[in-house]
Amino acid sequence: MHLSTDTLQQLLQTWGYLAVFVVVGIESTGVPLPGETMLVAAAAYAGTGHLSIELVIASAAAGAILGDNLGYAIGRFGGRPLLLRLARPLHLNIARLDTAEQFFRHHGDKTVFVGRFVALLRTWAAFLAGVNRMPWNRFFVFNAIGGITWAIVFGTLGFVLGKNLPLLHRVVTAMGLAGVAVAVLVAAALLILWLRSRRSST
Repeated sequence: MHLSTDTLQQLLQTWGYLAVFVVVGIESTGVPLPGETMLVAAAAYAGTGHLSIELVIASAAAGAILGDNLGYAIGRFGGRPLLLRLARPLHLNIARLDTAEQFFRHHGDKTVFVGRFVALLRTWAAFLAGVNRMPWNRFFVFNAIGGITWAIVFGTLGFVLGKNLPLLHRVVTAMGLAGVAVAVLVAAALLILWLRSRRSST
């Protein structure tokens, strides 16, 4: 499903943070919407002073986590038969889904985290986790870390580089696997800060 840049801009101007939450959330359930583009556009919009970057990042992270949990539930309880029934009305590419499922089977739990940074897996990782009956508590942890890290990384990029759209486009396009490495570093830093804060509070 395609939403033009103009449509995303109109949604942002009309609904603000709710638009970010909804578009990212729907994409995360398994419907192919441009969630990452919405996040970057909203962050760039925040760079002009129209939105708060903190709330943009929070809205994207919340949408990612909630949407992924819904996608997990659909995969867990509806499974692949449900997906096949929905494939045509949602314009889903089953061959690409097969590729994503094979990747998930080979790489297991970490796909939930890494998948947030890979276009195809970002849409299907949660669903595939449910289909493959990954324990929900383990899924929730990896999913939450991935969603928050993704929102911070791409939200910050959009906010900082929003005034230079050609450069922003090149950086976002190049993120791919590099984004995974950045995500791991950010997640590790967040974990260290969290552990230190817990120690200082005890």
